[in-house]
Amino acid sequence: MKLLFVEDEPILLEKMIRYFAEAGCICERAENFDQAMVKINSHKYDGIVLDIGLPDGSGMDLIPEIRLSQCDTGIVIVSANNSLADKVDGLNLGADDYLTKPFYLEELNARMNALYRRKILKGDDLITFDDFAVNVDARELFYQNKLVKLTKKEFQLLIYFVINKNRVVGKISIAEHIWGDSYSNADNFDAIYVHLVNLRKKLAQAGGKDYIKTIWGMGYKFIG
Repeated sequence: MKLLFVEDEPILLEKMIRYFAEAGCICERAENFDQAMVKINSHKYDGIVLDIGLPDGSGMDLIPEIRLSQCDTGIVIVSANNSLADKVDGLNLGADDYLTKPFYLEELNARMNALYRRKILKGDDLITFDDFAVNVDARELFYQNKLVKLTKKEFQLLIYFVINKNRVVGKISIAEHIWGDSYSNADNFDAIYVHLVNLRKKLAQAGGKDYIKTIWGMGYKFIG
């Protein structure tokens, strides 16, 4: 998952980012309303953890902005305020869930994973194409029940392609999803090509078909 954490409490922010990064997520941060607006309008996320009590504005006002361009993004509000009115307002605006501080990171993780499966993976823990099966939770790929060994980045690439099956995705979009938005400023994308070539080769060796097509001048398309 590619996640954005909008939180002005430094200790909590660091704890969340460390926890989810160790779980294999791409984690980005915004410490105030203005930073969050820039992130939301520039990049797409699988999930956003949103504090509504920001020093320069209300996180509630960010929810409609998120929904304008990221309808499938899971939004979890975190707030020290246990007000029923805030919960109702947040959910009515388009948030998916609400957690009152303090909370356990394990619970936040469970809720983010549930939203990811429901909204991004459309409820599937097991994704199939041809004779391949992708176990999302175990991060494993099988061909005719035989394990196909992928590196962490190759698996992340595969999930991104499968979610965007039959759509053209550009190299910058791929880089941002796999490495975070800072990578979009890099001068070269050699790392993308290396991982992509390796994934392409492993899929072809297992299934006898080139699933990742190069669309010259535009990017790549996964045809499954």
